[in-house]
Amino acid sequence: MFLVCGEALYDVFPDQGDNPATFNMTARAGGSPFNVAIGLARLGQQSALLTGISTDQLGNRLVQMLESESVNTDYLVRNGRRTTIVIVGVNEQGQPSYAFYGQGSADCSLSNESLPVIGDAVTGLHFGSYSLVMQPIADAFADLMKQMSDRFISIDPNIRPSIQPDMEVWRQRLWEYAEKADLLKISAEDVDYLYPGRDHEEFADALIKAGTQLVVITDGSSDVKCWTQSGLSVTRSPRVGKLVDTVGAGDTFQAALLTRLAQWGEPKQVIRSLSSEQLDELMGFAVTAAAITCSRRGADLPRLDEVLKESKD
Repeated sequence: MFLVCGEALYDVFPDQGDNPATFNMTARAGGSPFNVAIGLARLGQQSALLTGISTDQLGNRLVQMLESESVNTDYLVRNGRRTTIVIVGVNEQGQPSYAFYGQGSADCSLSNESLPVIGDAVTGLHFGSYSLVMQPIADAFADLMKQMSDRFISIDPNIRPSIQPDMEVWRQRLWEYAEKADLLKISAEDVDYLYPGRDHEEFADALIKAGTQLVVITDGSSDVKCWTQSGLSVTRSPRVGKLVDTVGAGDTFQAALLTRLAQWGEPKQVIRSLSSEQLDELMGFAVTAAAITCSRRGADLPRLDEVLKESKD
């Protein structure tokens, strides 16, 4: 079972009406780790979410959705803090922007003392997004990652400057995780946030030298590139299809990577013995899944049968 560690919240999409005095809003449950946990379940993998969840109305709805998607809720830590709200704007190219309202919220409040004991059923842990840098949860998760480094570890920093604008904080956490990570997926946009002007391949090589087994850099509508500790590299073009927005595309890509690795065996061993053909297939499965999400509004991640059908078309 994959244990996904990070935030759970509501993405709120305001309408584009002409009257600035009033507008309607559509809310969707989200947060990158929340999405990845659901994405894994929809792709046929056992998953659980480790996060703080409010006991307020919105928190209760988040739990209901996890249960309805067959995500294990044993690792949820309920508390009385409020649920994070994120206002999402989408430009003409479908690219999202985010405004967070979550200081002191339930999903950032976990500490070492409040973390549950991790059971033997958990074979892999995924970490990502602002829970890497928001205290006290950032230190708690970093310690947990080190304690669990004998199990499969993956990370997607999913950087949010609107929450933590100090890139040095993000950089320190990234390299701390990179030393133990089996899989590190990061967007080209995030690389440029961290290191403006730095060559992406050189950055990936530094991560490999630090200890990461597989580095994947996605780049929107441009090619996906990946590198392994064993010296392999693959470039894969994204699938071109209907574009509504890209919200949740990276989370879908992450869930698809984890799913394919698990389908081939124990991910920690599989990732160390990938062939060029497997690496290409891994990227192909992930870009297909992400394209399906891009064809829908918000983080509506695909199910396994949808990805398999799309792969054949």
